[in-house]
Amino acid sequence: MAPVLPLRLPLQSRIRLAQGLWLLSWLLALAGGLTLLCSSHLLVQLQYLGTFLAPSCPFSALPQVALVAGAVALGTGLGGAGASRASLDAARYPPWRGVLGPLLAAGTVGGGGLLVFALGLALGLPMSLDEGLEEGLGTALTRYKDTEVPGHCHAKLLMDELQLRHHCCGRHGYKDWFGVQWVSNRYLDPSDQDVVNRIQSNVEGLYLTDGVPFSCCNPHSPRPCLQSQLSDPYAHPLFDPRQPNLNLWAQGCHQVLLGHLQSLASTLGSMLAVTFLLQALVLLGLRYLQTALEGLGGVINAEEETQGYLFPGGLKTAWLQGGVAHRAAPEKTPPEEAPPKE
Repeated sequence: MAPVLPLRLPLQSRIRLAQGLWLLSWLLALAGGLTLLCSSHLLVQLQYLGTFLAPSCPFSALPQVALVAGAVALGTGLGGAGASRASLDAARYPPWRGVLGPLLAAGTVGGGGLLVFALGLALGLPMSLDEGLEEGLGTALTRYKDTEVPGHCHAKLLMDELQLRHHCCGRHGYKDWFGVQWVSNRYLDPSDQDVVNRIQSNVEGLYLTDGVPFSCCNPHSPRPCLQSQLSDPYAHPLFDPRQPNLNLWAQGCHQVLLGHLQSLASTLGSMLAVTFLLQALVLLGLRYLQTALEGLGGVINAEEETQGYLFPGGLKTAWLQGGVAHRAAPEKTPPEEAPPKE
């Protein structure tokens, strides 16, 4: 059966192929390293922002898979650089003859499969962020007051840091704080009639106010931040409730975090696409170089023309087994018998 996608490679073409592969392999190693950095950065961000994501949100799987795919791409690039450089040196190539087959198989099945899987996650998982942040931020707002509840002690600190660092307030805006009790019960005086009236004014028995925590205040405001009685137009004569941007952060944390995480996922997806393209080129080039050199019996400097291909006799040939057609050794002709002596 004829080889699949054959390509004739004389000596000069093999040299240029090896030199180009050396460059592409280092580019692949660089792309794999950048993928490692991007996925590590996203993983660190999720460890900090994971409190504000629903536990059922699968978005954290993206940086984990991309981390492994980047490591495999980095290893493939380093291996390809070593193999392509050794293919120009007759003394260094023999040890690589047994390594190229497993390297191609691992790079194709392991690296290629992981990169495709990570690319699919980068395209699909950001859609789950919307619901995950909606649920997670809602839970964070309701736990803000639980400073003495085991397991929720740091909820207030984390929410304040989030709003101060990302310049946001509430889930979709500052009015989200009006619907939850964010003041701890230990600061409420049960003998105060105003406190009792507020608690009895809703079915859930919560102390609801038209105020926001201090972390919603904009430190660049030209006047002191107003945190309470925000819905009363007569409580603050100089405050217009229709323009709260002068005092409070305008955006909700849902919108800010959604844009932040989707931007990181988009950057990681771009790096995965570039890495996948480079890895495909490196693996194809290594395959052609391997089969061309094996067709010469491993003789690097042979002047004659040889043929490289993907598969020797169709796709049924296993890549791991080498898939190369070794040049048959010339048959030895038996020595001619001497004529019988008279």
